Amino acid sequence: MDANQNSKVVLITGGSSGIGKSIGLFLSKRGFIVYGTSRNPSRFVDFKDFTLLQLDVADKSSIQSAVACIEKKHGKLDVLINNAGAGITGPIEEIPEEEIIGNFTTNYFGPINVTKAVLPLMRSQGNGLIINITSIAGYMGLPYRGIYSASKAALELTTEAWRMELKAFNIEMTNVAPGDFATNIAAGRYHAPIIENSPYETSYGNTLALMDAHVDAGKDPEEMAKVIYKIIHKKKPKVHYKVGEFMQKFSIVLKRVLPDTVYEKLLMNHYKL
Repeated sequence: MDANQNSKVVLITGGSSGIGKSIGLFLSKRGFIVYGTSRNPSRFVDFKDFTLLQLDVADKSSIQSAVACIEKKHGKLDVLINNAGAGITGPIEEIPEEEIIGNFTTNYFGPINVTKAVLPLMRSQGNGLIINITSIAGYMGLPYRGIYSASKAALELTTEAWRMELKAFNIEMTNVAPGDFATNIAAGRYHAPIIENSPYETSYGNTLALMDAHVDAGKDPEEMAKVIYKIIHKKKPKVHYKVGEFMQKFSIVLKRVLPDTVYEKLLMNHYKL
């Protein structure tokens, strides 16, 4: 059992890089006991910022082992941040089914299974906070990102339902939807190949280049960390939070107020389709 019972214990899936690492660094510097996760912690032997546990969100036994490790050492888990995720791009017609299933396994079923694993502990301690990292892309069907948009939208809606089911146990759940941040997600996402003579060759190639440019010019991931820190200190977190450039957040407002076909035209113009 940890001696400092006043320090909140936080588990961040996918904490070895990008947004997850930024959140972990920010919280650990402010006295939180932080556990990040990686499928292969051995790849990060020089990682000293906070503890990395082995956890693959597609492997239920590794999820249970990581949660059991935290429970054994601290007897509690105050905050779960479901951050691990995977990008995927391509014409829906050309993305292999196994890649679609794999993306939903990471982005949707993964967070569900990690949450299921921590709920008995949070319920027994009488409180807890679960933060699901989704995406502004989950609020709209984006061309050549349709599968990614769908996986994040599914997690958004599931969170809306699940948080109501958890209120009786004093467990809060919320969504945080980031826009484009300067991380390595573009390098790590599955890109359906640009197929020569495909009917999508030109439009997909142009859109892919535009998406990568948006990520490269994205905001500092520490902005996400600051929002997460504030949410942790809120007694009653909101259902949804959006973090990103003004126009990215404003695009969600536009979708609510504009006719569908007008909004679709705006997206097509943006992506030069």
